[in-house]
This record gives sequence, structure tokens and C-alpha cells, in this order.
Amino acid sequence: MLVLGIESSCDETGVALVDAGGSEVPRLLSHALYSQIQMHQAYGGVVPELASRDHIRRVLPLTRQVMEEAGQTLAQVDVVAYTRGPGLAGALLVGAGVACALAAALGKPVMGVHHLEGHLLSPFLSVDPPVFPFVALLVSGGHTQLMRVDRVGSYELLGETIDDAAGEAFDKSAKLMGLPYPGGPHLADLARQGDGAAFKLPRPLLHSGNLDFSFAGLKTAVLTQAKKLGSELESRKADLAAATQAAIVEVLVKKSLAAMAQTGLKRLVVAGGVGANAQLRSQLNAACQQRGIRVHYPELHLCTDNGAMIALAAGMRLQAGLETLQRGYTFDVKPRWNLAELSA
Repeated sequence: MLVLGIESSCDETGVALVDAGGSEVPRLLSHALYSQIQMHQAYGGVVPELASRDHIRRVLPLTRQVMEEAGQTLAQVDVVAYTRGPGLAGALLVGAGVACALAAALGKPVMGVHHLEGHLLSPFLSVDPPVFPFVALLVSGGHTQLMRVDRVGSYELLGETIDDAAGEAFDKSAKLMGLPYPGGPHLADLARQGDGAAFKLPRPLLHSGNLDFSFAGLKTAVLTQAKKLGSELESRKADLAAATQAAIVEVLVKKSLAAMAQTGLKRLVVAGGVGANAQLRSQLNAACQQRGIRVHYPELHLCTDNGAMIALAAGMRLQAGLETLQRGYTFDVKPRWNLAELSA
């Protein structure tokens, strides 16, 4: 069973093809990704209307590229999957519209996929895939969540952010320091040159006794510290970046370990763009190794939004018998969509 996946939730257009038949986990045949980073840099952040228009330009050429690289034709596709939400409404509508039009033209079923379920399951495409059950730390864009995952479609929310997510804390703090868009990766690069203990920044909700997150106060503390430094900010920017990263990473690591202790599970999956952060991976690996916990990540090139995770999630839901294939081509999108709503 060949599943074509289309991702267009924000500022990256992704298309991929997986084979969901004959193996325990769908096999990635080909994928292609176009990032809009260069276009949005001039504005210091994603401009939704520009993102939507660019998805329109990119999605069909990427689809042709994927099919050619896989050595398949569109007529051989069995299911067309797309990101239904969450994400930017206009951007989601592009992917949904193209997917449904393509499926209708081919006479094939179409399937909407939850963006975060794609991230959560993406480590199954890695060379070291997890097995169920596990705890998942989802750190993608505006989402920071801890989930217990017993099987495909069975998701229990353990904790989530009550304001800014980890990715937002990285990006907003970077912007306060004058770093270019996208701020998170630039802050992480700069932090390598700094001292994480140079400034004492807060670790919000670290000792709250629950598994929720809050990073808005950290952003405010970074702003306050930047103002205090004044003309010295440029010479101390690497230290401030390192201290900011240290605060975010410490919260994510300790909350993840608390979730492992609470559930008694011994496998942790880390997924989403922040999951590519080298400091987070290093500290999680060390802490989990001491506790006999296995940690699984997506491949680095699959940490950000991509079509492979959408095709994979669709394929795994089909393999689990959670979807009835439909040939109805009306569609809607869900810019806000709680992952726990998918729990079977």
C-alpha cells in the first residue's frame, strides 16, 4: 500500500511516499522538503499569507520529484494523506485542497493526519525505532507536551505548556538578543561559545509537582537581563544564549525524567524541531543512561516539519485499523487540534 503524504502546516512544504504494506512499520521510499526560511527572514518571522502562497508554488513540483525518485507513478498511489492540523489555517488549506483534488482525480481515498501525531511517530523511521509503550516529549513549534503512548492512537496527556512552548522560548529569546530568524538554531549555535552558568535565569514550574511547562517567564527574564547589560550585551551575548538554553534544557530534561518515574516506563521518544538540539540530546542521553532508560529520536533531517512523518502516521493508523478509507473529497482543517482527541 503506497501512501503519499503532504505537509503544509507552517513554513515548510513536505511531500513523501511510504510503503505501508508487507512490513511492521511503513517504509520510506522518497521524500522532498522545501523550507521558506529565506523568504521569511526579511520579516523576522513567518508571514502566514506568504507561507500559503509559497505552498501553492511548491507542492506539485515536490510531488513530481518524490514520485520520480521513488520510481512510482501517481496512478500507483493507494492513499493520499495530508496535514489537517494543527497549524496555520491558510497553509493547511493549501495541502488539504491539493491532496483532495489529487485523490479525486486519481479516484483514490484521502486521509487527514494530525501534525503532532506525525512528529510523535517520526522516530519509527529512524535506524533505532522505539517499541510501544513509551513516554513522548513533543517539542515542536508552539507545542511542548509529555504524552504516554501505549499504541498508535492511544495517547494520554501527562503535561503541557500553559503559555510559551520551548520552541517559542528559543525563538523569542533569540529575537530579544538580535539574532536572525529562525532564532532557535542561531541561539543554540551561539550558546556553544558561552557559559551557561554566567547568568541565573529562572526554571519556571521546575518544582511544581506536576508535568506542566511554562516558558513565558523565562523570556521576560532574558529581556530584563538584556536591558541590564545595555552596551555590554554584544560582548556577553554568547553567555546569555548559553544561560537561556541551559534553563530550557534543564526543565525539559527534569520534567521528562519525572514523567518516566511517574509512568514506570523505560522508553522515551523525543520528537519535534527542538528535539534536534544537541544540548538537549546530550543531557537526556546521559540522564537516561544512568536510569536504564532508552531514548529514541527521529533522524536529524526529519525533526522539523516534513511529509515523511505525515505519510508514516497515515500508514501506521491504517495498519492499526484505526481508519476507514474514504473517497469523500470535501475537507476542512483544524488549526487548533488536541492530540488527545485522537485517542482510540
